[in-house]
Amino acid sequence: MKVLGSNQQTRENTIRSEKIDHQSQMDDVFRLMEEGGHEQVIFCRHPGSGLKAIIAIHDTTMGPALGGCRMIPYPSTEEALKDVLRLSRGMTYKCGLADVDYGGGKAVVIGDPNKDKSPELFRALGRFIGGMNGRFFTGTDMGTSPEDFVHAARESKCFAGLPESHGGSGDTSIPTAYGVMRGFRATARHLWGTDSLKGITVALQGVGKVGARVVDHLLEEGARCVIADVSPERIDSIRIRHPEVEVMHVEEIHQADCDIFAPCAIGGVINDQTLKELRCQAVVGSANNQLEADRHGDQLHEKGILYAPDYLVNAGGLIQVADELEGYSHERVMEKTRGIYDMLLRIYELSKREDLPTCRAADRLVLERLRQTTDLKRIFLGL
Repeated sequence: MKVLGSNQQTRENTIRSEKIDHQSQMDDVFRLMEEGGHEQVIFCRHPGSGLKAIIAIHDTTMGPALGGCRMIPYPSTEEALKDVLRLSRGMTYKCGLADVDYGGGKAVVIGDPNKDKSPELFRALGRFIGGMNGRFFTGTDMGTSPEDFVHAARESKCFAGLPESHGGSGDTSIPTAYGVMRGFRATARHLWGTDSLKGITVALQGVGKVGARVVDHLLEEGARCVIADVSPERIDSIRIRHPEVEVMHVEEIHQADCDIFAPCAIGGVINDQTLKELRCQAVVGSANNQLEADRHGDQLHEKGILYAPDYLVNAGGLIQVADELEGYSHERVMEKTRGIYDMLLRIYELSKREDLPTCRAADRLVLERLRQTTDLKRIFLGL
């Protein structure tokens, strides 16, 4: 019998433990993919530029995956993975309700956008995405700008939302804000029987590029606005143009006594704490993933607060980017974005008829579209 020395035994135990930990981590990735229904996850690393990125493909039933690329200094790889899985799944549902022939995907770059960006980093990302051979298209999101992807587009044609000077469609906040306004109008029609926004009070959490445009549109319509933002400069910019707006602290804006609460910044705004403090009749805004969990949509329904699914209301930017990939027409984008109104009314009516939370009603419509698309693709197109 071979007897191991204590040091050798310790080394073998350590190796065995590391193998178990590694296998456990891989099992966790596949478990998370199975729970969300994801098709593919790709980890990308380029030491020369410092690139660390994760690409998640959720569902390509309706076409190649489409979704933005965000850059955030995530505290851990696990947090980045969870975020990209959650966001890519949301893109499938957004594409489904927006009626574009793309599936859901997302990319995240782990890093500080104020310190870690470089042309080489985005060119490396461009090569990784280019290697997917048209399976995934991406563009700007939180922490990235159209100019970043000018570098990435040198390596691949799988980028959209580029500056107009580089053949892109330009500022996506224009159709996004328009889509939010269409969401307000559909909500007003459902709740109060009129499309008019005159006299209603909207509390906006976040007045960045989209939120600021929404404030301008609302005030033109005769609505009253209460605003909040983490940036004093953004608040000042709004107040210079519109001194009549009321300002609240960003942590308290959800408590405003208003007709519509409009999250237009971070996700997870509707959660266990804020739900108890809402004083609105509806939640309609441009922020992604406003519900911290699906059950919060159920709880809004139980409280009698109408929720406009965010992945429909904020779909204007997606519609523009998808159109850019096919050959951009501003008129076509705005016409398609106008349809957010009709789709939202359809969701509200289904919710009311079957006593379903609006988030569940929206999910049902998306799943039905996926089923119909799968059925259509049974027809062989030929070679």
